[in-house]
Amino acid sequence: MTRTVSLLGSFVFLFIAPGTVAGLIPWWITRWRADPALFPGAPLIGWTLLAIGGLMLLECFFRFAWSGRGTPAPVAPTEKLVTTGLYRFVRNPMYVAVLALILAQALIFGSVALLIYALAIWIAFSTFVFFYEEPTLGRAYGAQYDEYRKHVPPWLPRLTPWRGSE
Repeated sequence: MTRTVSLLGSFVFLFIAPGTVAGLIPWWITRWRADPALFPGAPLIGWTLLAIGGLMLLECFFRFAWSGRGTPAPVAPTEKLVTTGLYRFVRNPMYVAVLALILAQALIFGSVALLIYALAIWIAFSTFVFFYEEPTLGRAYGAQYDEYRKHVPPWLPRLTPWRGSE
């Protein structure tokens, strides 16, 4: 797949999947109207988390297209295993970014319903990763994925970047 096609496919998938999960559905839940803050400073933390999560998501989508020559969509996967950028710290930075975006909105809008939604999405992501994504990547990349999986945690980032075989 060419980088141009990868970038275009990733851009489309960005709006379809994360756009729905971290944008449209939170809007349906809150209509982006603020309730009282969950705790003092929550909106400020939320805006900070929103910026970080947004940048993380964009970096991951770009990396999939540019380095992996593919998309995050299961129908158009990368040609090679992506283990650079944020993937050196955590195996699932896209999912972490989407969760950060949902949690950010919960903090900004003072929404307990969004906190519950974030938990449900984390359970869905974890289930998908465990039953589909990890077995699929294991079959596709074999020992390379096993080595990566051994050193890079799935959800909570490492403090130092993994740089290949350690």
